[in-house]
Amino acid sequence: MVFVARVLLAAPRSFCAGVDRAIEIVEILLAQHGPPVYVRHQIVHNDHVVKRLEGLGAVFVDHEDDIPSGAICVLSAHGVAPSVRENCERRGLRVVDAVCPLVSKVHAEARRYADSGHLVALVGHADHVEVIGTRGERPEATVVIESPEDAAGLDPNGKPIAVITQTTLSLDDVAETVDALGGRFGDLKRPAADDICYATQNRQDAVKQLAHEGASLIVVIGSETSSNARRLVEVAERHGAKALLIDGESGLDPDLLAGHETVGVTAGASTPEELVAHVLRSLASFGYDELGEVEVARESVSFRLPREVTKTA
Repeated sequence: MVFVARVLLAAPRSFCAGVDRAIEIVEILLAQHGPPVYVRHQIVHNDHVVKRLEGLGAVFVDHEDDIPSGAICVLSAHGVAPSVRENCERRGLRVVDAVCPLVSKVHAEARRYADSGHLVALVGHADHVEVIGTRGERPEATVVIESPEDAAGLDPNGKPIAVITQTTLSLDDVAETVDALGGRFGDLKRPAADDICYATQNRQDAVKQLAHEGASLIVVIGSETSSNARRLVEVAERHGAKALLIDGESGLDPDLLAGHETVGVTAGASTPEELVAHVLRSLASFGYDELGEVEVARESVSFRLPREVTKTA
């Protein structure tokens, strides 16, 4: 039997519209104003992107208090609590909003539900920067639910419950926890399908298809800090494939490919396509030079730049 080494490349993969927009905002501000341009938190969760922008003059800080008064402060794609914006205003910072519009939509839902008397059950990871920002909209009326066990212990104190979710989790990721809430409380407002980030869902669906079409090893390109990249690893493993999370810049160990005739390749939504090309070249050098693409969706979403940023300025 002839061993045919092949690669199946997931589509969609790599940057989503929110990531594209956030990175473009920083690049345009650097071109317009010159360095430094300060960014609160990593603009997106990818080390390669952050290092490249630092090379252009972006300065990433953990807190807005670390930014000099009067300087430009870019808010990252993950969103922030209102208290952060208020502090930026008090300190005289020139705020430019690079928050993904899909995250902003969830923030608006948190406000609306809380203000109408609901207890907001925010399904997600409590330590994720997006969840911290969303909870900050109405902290007294929002509780983070990380698991079905958390759902079982929730005491709404008589309030009706509304559910919102971290955008970097797919419908599959949140289903068990949301169902647990529904099983306990019955009549609750559930997140609509379009509350889930389209890019998260598409990239996970593509990984499932890679496994279905015979990829016994799936290489996920992304940073350890990327929630959506880590979820892709979990999806691959749930569907019977072995999975590796690699940064795309370090070398790929050929020993890890042993015994795998078909290798799937994908990339998280904050991973640049150039890193995918680098990994494909590495695989080809190891004999995996037959390449096919597995497409589950076509993405045409784009988001407007904020008014503070114009390409022609």
